[in-house]
Amino acid sequence: MKEFVPVLKRTKLFFGVGDEDILTMLSCLGARLRTYKKGEYVLRQGEHLGDILVLAEGSLYIQKDDYWGNRTILGHIGAGEIFGEAYVAPESGALMNDVIAAQDSSVFFFDVKRVITTCSSACCFHTMVVQNLFFAISEKNRSLVRKLDHISRRTTREKLLAYLSEEAKKQNSADITIPFNRQQLADYLSVDRSAMSNELCKMRDDGLLEFERSRFRLR
Repeated sequence: MKEFVPVLKRTKLFFGVGDEDILTMLSCLGARLRTYKKGEYVLRQGEHLGDILVLAEGSLYIQKDDYWGNRTILGHIGAGEIFGEAYVAPESGALMNDVIAAQDSSVFFFDVKRVITTCSSACCFHTMVVQNLFFAISEKNRSLVRKLDHISRRTTREKLLAYLSEEAKKQNSADITIPFNRQQLADYLSVDRSAMSNELCKMRDDGLLEFERSRFRLR
C-alpha cells in the first residue's frame, strides 16, 4: 500500500495529512486494496455497502442498465476521487447503480464506521479526515447539480454545449479532453448516439468547435 501514499495524499480525504501519518491511518481506517481489470465490476446494483471507496489508480464509470439493456452512464470516477459515500448510512438501502472499471484500476476500501469514529489513539489527523469527507460530499453534491443542469436542457445541442462549457471551465482551457467515447457521452447526456454525432458535425460546421475522438477545441 505504501506505493499509493503519494496518490492518497492528493485526494480530498487525506488533504493536509503527511505521508507517515497516512500510512498509520491506513491501518486505523481498516483499509483494504483491491484491483480490477478493465470491464470488471467494482460494485453491483443491489449490493449493500459499508465502506467509503477511493480510486487509487485507473478510471471507473458509474452506470445503470434498465430491464431492456439500455445503458445510462451517470458519472466518471478518476484517480483520487471518493465514491460510495451515498450508500453507507444505515437506511441508505442497496446500491442503485453499477461501478465498472473503464481501465485496469486499484481501489481502496475504508470501513465507514472506523472513518467516522475517532480511534482509540485519538490521532489529530482523524478529525481532519472526517472534516475532509464532509467537504468532499458537499463538492460531490455540486457536481450532481451540474449534471442535472446538462441533461435538463431541451435539445441535444444545448446539452452538449452545457457539458463542454463546464469541462472547459474545469480544465481552464478551450482545448479539452473528456473521459468518454461517443457512446458513453451519449449515455451520459441521455441522448441518442446518432443524433448526437450529427449534432456535433453541425456544431463543427457552424464554427462552434473542432473535435477528434475525445479531444475538443471550443471556438
